[in-house]
Amino acid sequence: MFDLKRRAFITLLGGAAAWPLAARAQQAPMPVIGFLHPTSPEASGNRLRAFRQGLKDVGLVEGENVTIEYRWADNQFDRLPALAAELVQRRVAVIATGGPPAAFAAKEATTTIPIIFVVGGDPVRLGLVTSVARPGGNLTGINFLAVELAAKRLGLLRELVPGAMRIAVIVNPANPNYTESTLRDVGSAARAMGLQIQVFNASTIPEIDGTFAALVSERPDALFIANDPFLIDRRAQLAQLAARHVLPTAHQDRLYAEVGGLMSYGANLGDAYRQVGLYTGRIVKGAKPADLPVVQSTKFELVINLQTARVLGLDVPPTLLARTDEVFE
Repeated sequence: MFDLKRRAFITLLGGAAAWPLAARAQQAPMPVIGFLHPTSPEASGNRLRAFRQGLKDVGLVEGENVTIEYRWADNQFDRLPALAAELVQRRVAVIATGGPPAAFAAKEATTTIPIIFVVGGDPVRLGLVTSVARPGGNLTGINFLAVELAAKRLGLLRELVPGAMRIAVIVNPANPNYTESTLRDVGSAARAMGLQIQVFNASTIPEIDGTFAALVSERPDALFIANDPFLIDRRAQLAQLAARHVLPTAHQDRLYAEVGGLMSYGANLGDAYRQVGLYTGRIVKGAKPADLPVVQSTKFELVINLQTARVLGLDVPPTLLARTDEVFE
């Protein structure tokens, strides 16, 4: 009798010890987020950190309670559809994208998996959503108003270089959505200011070099760089060439000013990518993209590189300097 009770007690203990292991084995696996971007991790380090911070703000930490599958196109936009298809096959819970090319690739790949975008142009005009307030479908995201601010950026460049009349504009034809919108808004603003613009295309490193070789003979007074992932990735090359050819430049992203570009004006993209992380986290936790209105950036910053201004022989007007959010010496 004693042996029977003892065996029953040991069996009970054994079952109790095994139960937590069995329970853990039956727990659902960590949700998987897809991250699709047209550039590279090296070029997007700050934005990637901001995206992860947004996830953390809603309680999601990579490797602890969520997994992230990254897909980088390394500025080869034609790779984006295949990379998006890989994420769909992986059955990720949501796809976070950077820029229109990645957003459209994801949109073509799935009508069911939620997609969060971050774009610089009007997402309704681009065709990503039907409404900012009520996106509908499986997409929503953040608009950092890069295209809408093109006219403002051109005005600031004219203020910094009052004598500028002939403006060269560099765009990436491989990114037609941004190119068309930028040229429309810059063209309208230039006509209102009495400025002449000349457009140059650059979608490869050699084409950037070729553009600046052409600028030697064209001799514009200033240079306007369109918002584009590839051009941002080549910001150091652009800044060095502009300095070599003594060309004042206006940019959308402060990353240009950090590496020697003269001036930038635009949204704080770190904050925009943090918002992407927030929305991505909310989707993982059950929110529907159709119920999340598109967020429009409200934080804008004017950044001037004074060292570059001195190299170019420019005196920054005190009235402009007083409105500057950050100055690089």
